[in-house]
Amino acid sequence: MKLFPVRLSNINKMLDFYSQFNPSPLSIKQFIDFGLNACPRKSYVFLRKELPVRLANIMKEITLLPESLLRMPSVGLVSAWYVKSFEEVLAFEKTDPTEPNLEKFCKSLIQIRDRHSDVVQTMAQGILELKESRNGAVEPSTELSIQYFLDRLYMSRISIRMLINQHKIDKGNPIKIVYVPSHLYHMLFELFKNSMRAVMEHHGTENDVPPIKVTIVKGKEDICVKMSDQGGGIPRSQVDQLFKYMYSTAPQPPKSKTDLPLVPLAGYGYGLPISRLYARYFHGDLVLFSCEGYGSDAIIYLKAFSDEANELLPIFNKTSTRFYKATVPTGDWSNQVKGKKTKPINSDMNSKQMNAQTRRAGSVGTNTS
Repeated sequence: MKLFPVRLSNINKMLDFYSQFNPSPLSIKQFIDFGLNACPRKSYVFLRKELPVRLANIMKEITLLPESLLRMPSVGLVSAWYVKSFEEVLAFEKTDPTEPNLEKFCKSLIQIRDRHSDVVQTMAQGILELKESRNGAVEPSTELSIQYFLDRLYMSRISIRMLINQHKIDKGNPIKIVYVPSHLYHMLFELFKNSMRAVMEHHGTENDVPPIKVTIVKGKEDICVKMSDQGGGIPRSQVDQLFKYMYSTAPQPPKSKTDLPLVPLAGYGYGLPISRLYARYFHGDLVLFSCEGYGSDAIIYLKAFSDEANELLPIFNKTSTRFYKATVPTGDWSNQVKGKKTKPINSDMNSKQMNAQTRRAGSVGTNTS
C-alpha cells in the first residue's frame, strides 16, 4: 500500500532513497560531549541527513501495517504528520549552515517536535478505533504486527525527539548527569504510580501501609534502580501482558480532548511498554518480578558507562518486512488445559498392547538358546 498519493511522487522517491540507509546510533557520551561543546553548524550538517534517515525508516514500516489499521482515522493522522515532517526536513537537504538557515532550521525542529507531541496518544486512539470496528476482537497475527510496530515507532520517536532537543541545548547550561532526565522521570513516574496504586488497593483499609522501597546500586556494567512494593503482586500468567499495548488494567480514557485524564497515557496500557523502550533506548532494560499475594519488584537497568550506552534504533530492512507478514506461530510445547479433562482413547487396548510388548521384551531378554 502506498502511504502517499500520486501527487507526492517526489516524496515517495526521497523516502525510498533515505530508507536505504541505516540510522547512526549515538552514545550518551557523544550527547554529553555535544552539550559541553555545542556547535550548531556541525549539529545542523548531521541532522539534515540523519533526521530524514530516521523518519524514512519508520515511515516505510507504517506502509506495512495491516490494511484494517491503516484505514483508521487516527492512524491516518499520524501518517500525515510524518509526511509533513519529512517534507520540512528535506527542505534543508542541500542548504548551507548560514545563520538565517540555522534559525529557520531551529523553528522547523520546534514545529516537528510539537506536531509529534501527541503521536503516542493518537496512535493509541487508532488502536481503540480498530478494536471498536472489530467489536473488540483483533486477529492474533494483527496484534503481533501492532506490538512489533509500536515498539519500533515509539523508539524511533524517542530518538528523534532526543536529537531535536539536543540540537537546541544552550551551551551555557551543560549537562551534569549521564542520563536523560525526562526519560528517567517517565520511567520512575510510571513505576511509582503503579506501585502506589497496587499498595493502596491491597492495603487501603489498613492504618499502617507498607512503604515502597527503592534501592540504587552501581555495578561494573549497569546502574540498577530497584523498586519494591507490597501491593499484592500479580498472577505470573499476567506479567507478560503488562508490556502489551493492547492490555490495560486502568479505565479506558475518554475520547474527547477536552476531558483528558491528568495521568499521562492512563487507560491506554502504554505506560509500561513505553517505559521499557526508554530504558532500552540506551541499551538498558526494565523488568518486573511478581510474588502473587505479596508484592512486586521492578528493576531499571542503565548503562554504567556513557560510552557504552549507544542508541538502539529500528532499521527498515528485509527482516522487518518479513515480520509484518508473519503468522501466529503454532505452539510446539504442551500447555495448561483448562476445563474438562479428555479421556484417553482406547485406554484398555493401549494397556493390553503395552503388557503384550512387555511380555515379548521379557521373552527376548530371557532367551538363552
